[in-house]
Amino acid sequence: MELTFLGTGTSTGVPQLRCGCPTCTSTDQRDHRLRASALLEVAGKRILIDCGPDFHQQMLRHGERSRQDRLDALLVTHQHYDHVGGIDDLRPYCYQEEMKESGFPVYCQADVARDLRERLPYSFKADPYPGAPRFDLREIEAGKSFEVAGLEVLPVRVNHYLLDILGFRIGGLGYITDAKVVPDDTVVAMKGVDTLVINALRHKPHISHITLDEALELISRIKPRVAYLTHMSHDMGRYAEVAPTLPENVFLAVDDLKIHIPDGQ
Repeated sequence: MELTFLGTGTSTGVPQLRCGCPTCTSTDQRDHRLRASALLEVAGKRILIDCGPDFHQQMLRHGERSRQDRLDALLVTHQHYDHVGGIDDLRPYCYQEEMKESGFPVYCQADVARDLRERLPYSFKADPYPGAPRFDLREIEAGKSFEVAGLEVLPVRVNHYLLDILGFRIGGLGYITDAKVVPDDTVVAMKGVDTLVINALRHKPHISHITLDEALELISRIKPRVAYLTHMSHDMGRYAEVAPTLPENVFLAVDDLKIHIPDGQ
């Protein structure tokens, strides 16, 4: 499997508007972060994890210009705007041949499905406006595996302050973002992953996100071969200063980074 980090920033992105801090004024491209999203590619299939407001820009930067480029499904962690604000931009993918009638597959919890129907009512009308995106909302639950594009996906529960949201285990990949509390059963479910992606907002405590130290503690409990930190704010600091302080198997993810996840997990 190959995972590309389309974006590794928090809800404001980095640089943050109206901020002159050292991170936001950095000329190091590793400090420039679009909203968090990732693209998983395996055996010719391509699965998007979250679809934030930077999706259009991210896919153009990824080289998405050919009609041969495709997406097979979207996995949604939760309904906050920085994770679903770009869903309307999926409309070119809704008209892939096998999706013209049923719509583009979106795997999400029931509360997210309700929210998307309210945000995008034009996508679910019986007689839609020509050219409107069409989505096939497929409701999933934590702890209940499902198959997408030939892959087994296990959704896992994490807490994001007032929301219970999802992370995902897909083969050797564990993907958790926006967590404030990671329950013990989720830690157990993630044990044995080769590669763990986990959020780490900043150094100081936050009401709805774990800190760098909290992320490192979870990594030490899950024990992946390698871990990548994502969903970072400008308060994390500059890449060149923070990266050298991390354990040897933990890395700050950066936008457009592509990593390989070995088979057999």
